[in-house]
Amino acid sequence: MNIRRAITSLAAALTLCSAVLSASAQDFYKGKTIAIIVGFSPGGLYDLTARMLARHLGDHIPGKPLVIVQTMTGAGGTSAVIYLYNNAVRDGTVIGMPPRNYPIAPFANDSLHYDGRGLIPLGSVSSEVQVGAVWHGVGVTKFDDLMKREISAGVTSYYDDVGSLSLVTKAITGAKLKLVSGYPGGNDIQSAMEKGEVDSEFGWSWGAVKATKKNWLDQKKLDIVLQIGPARSPELPNVPSIMDYATNQLDRNALELLLAPDAFAWPFVAPPGVPADRIALLRAAFNETMNDPSFVSDAKTLYLEVSPMTGEAMQAKIEHVLGFDASVISRAKELVKPPS
Repeated sequence: MNIRRAITSLAAALTLCSAVLSASAQDFYKGKTIAIIVGFSPGGLYDLTARMLARHLGDHIPGKPLVIVQTMTGAGGTSAVIYLYNNAVRDGTVIGMPPRNYPIAPFANDSLHYDGRGLIPLGSVSSEVQVGAVWHGVGVTKFDDLMKREISAGVTSYYDDVGSLSLVTKAITGAKLKLVSGYPGGNDIQSAMEKGEVDSEFGWSWGAVKATKKNWLDQKKLDIVLQIGPARSPELPNVPSIMDYATNQLDRNALELLLAPDAFAWPFVAPPGVPADRIALLRAAFNETMNDPSFVSDAKTLYLEVSPMTGEAMQAKIEHVLGFDASVISRAKELVKPPS
């Protein structure tokens, strides 16, 4: 009888504790401000996507906190990732929009000592395919031209998508690309293309091209010569895919690993250690925002696609990617090794 009474009391206590925690999470954000840390310069699609989310996310969080965007550029978004891992407060008032390849970035950079599983996924706005785009005046209109002629390609760093996928393109296809690094963000590369400082950008998100440079497409100022993704875009039926140039299974598996982040192309994450009840609130708010008609309408105005992935699905995808065997990981590291 005493044991039965003790068990009943324990169950009641656990229920009460859960209710208190839930109530605490529900009340936490009232009067607070949530900062979204973005690792790229203003005007690019990372920045535009974060600002669009910021306009709507707070409406779906109990207490309706103010949501703002803070820019933290450096090393192709890696500075923001390191900040989120090591320095951001862990109470749910700071979240981030890191480069999509953040889980696998340490493969290319031995100085990055973080676990790709460490940041807590909240969700991604959509999937993506990257492209290689050449300025119209360069005279390269198809990818195979690059087997004979060298052109320059702007990159932010060698550790984000633009840099790493430019390296992958060179390694897998043999394309003659001279990489010019150090641009703060993709929009800076595109400005350099327009000025004639560089000829091309590889690893440029197709969604970003459509959202931020639709006028260039309409005016035929860009030649899209390559798709860089695990699957082809139906909008680019005549553009070859990097997968066409993978001649063996090891390279195909390595490309699958390196291109997997395209599935969560515009990701939002929380730092490690944020309480689980607040993560649950933030994930639920993200999911509700993705289905909010005003958010979807806002996205259409900016030519942004909304095909979301939940935080839980992102986490599962990351676990899958980081679970490849050693030979595949080794080959992936070779493909994204920066020039010495």
